[in-house]
Amino acid sequence: MTTVDDELWDEFHRVVNMTSRELGDWLRTRDAGEDVEPMPDQAGSPTGREVLSILGKRRTDLTDEDVHVMGRVVERVHQQRRDDLEPTAGQAAWRYRLMSLGHDPLKPAD
Repeated sequence: MTTVDDELWDEFHRVVNMTSRELGDWLRTRDAGEDVEPMPDQAGSPTGREVLSILGKRRTDLTDEDVHVMGRVVERVHQQRRDDLEPTAGQAAWRYRLMSLGHDPLKPAD
């Protein structure tokens, strides 16, 4: 069984402020194109799909890879955001990149 320390668990769920439904809808919307639309479970970036998978798991069901992804997502969001995660407007491409990780920079922090 893989263990996730409390700090990473809490911080992941703080920076990933989109619900699994919001993230899933976002990933499918971003990948929808005129010519072809991917299968729902293949929509979005690999990291976005991994975050979506993690959101659907219980803490006790996480794998070592899940824990690695959680750390990477926390680090990437913090590299691009202030620590307080207060709602911030920015360029659309910046927001969309963060949303593909499960973080909407316009959503108020809990």
